[in-house]
Amino acid sequence: MTTSWLVTGARGLLGRDVLAELGADPDAAVTGLSRDQLDITDPTAVRAAVDGHRVVVNCAAWTDVDGAEQAEAAATAVNGTGVRHLARACADSGAVLLHISTDYVFPGDARQPYPEDAPTSPVNAYGRGKLAGERAVVELLPRTGCVVRTAWLYGAHGSNFVATMLRLAAQREMLDVVADQHGQPTWSRALAGQLAVLGRAALAGRAPAGIYHGTAGGHTTWYGLARETFRLSGLDPERIRPVGSVAFPRPAARPAFGVLGHSSWPRTGLVPLPRWDAQLTAALDTPAFAALAAAARSSS
Repeated sequence: MTTSWLVTGARGLLGRDVLAELGADPDAAVTGLSRDQLDITDPTAVRAAVDGHRVVVNCAAWTDVDGAEQAEAAATAVNGTGVRHLARACADSGAVLLHISTDYVFPGDARQPYPEDAPTSPVNAYGRGKLAGERAVVELLPRTGCVVRTAWLYGAHGSNFVATMLRLAAQREMLDVVADQHGQPTWSRALAGQLAVLGRAALAGRAPAGIYHGTAGGHTTWYGLARETFRLSGLDPERIRPVGSVAFPRPAARPAFGVLGHSSWPRTGLVPLPRWDAQLTAALDTPAFAALAAAARSSS
């Protein structure tokens, strides 16, 4: 039986991988809508887009963390109010909603991974807007809404830390990278696969509504991620120097510890994502990253 899927934010880093993942499924009929094609802050447009779909994967988001500090209302209109429009449309149509959220809903002052039900307390405008979106899903879709928090996403499409490190490796001899922020680097292709699995399980009644943490296992720092990226790419990791966050002041505060626990997956019979270093190894073997690594090596 064919299942109809809607992917919003379909031209973004994650959205493009979700489209590719679902496109390989002969039992999935997929509609992908970019920001230009669907403004999720328009409730009428959202209702029309959701109609006829059984699963909605919301990859649409305001992703400019620093920009949200100066434009919190605009950011929250997308990350909060827009998500509420999607949740309400899904509630009316009976669709499952998989909504992508963030570790930034937490304050970052923990020493152990945050469980899915840990108290939230965002430290920046971006996190507050994303939390508003989470609450809308939980409130309006108590049986068919899944919030999937992720973090430190990288992939073949769009701007991301891993690609930036490889590009800078071709331009600079030494790189200073923050070593006092801890998180879970997560490959967008791996997360896309997990979302497809979750959507199918939710439709089959095997995965209950609620909060899931879609991040890699283990954790590291930006410094650790940069060094491992260099090492796996055949570059000298000693070219990476550790610095504190104070070396790169930003308008928005960043949680120092954004590591998430993964208890929800095993409880539903689903397997959490692999460790961050295993994901990175697989990602760097793909053509897009291999080409960046080759260019960096040739310039050394």
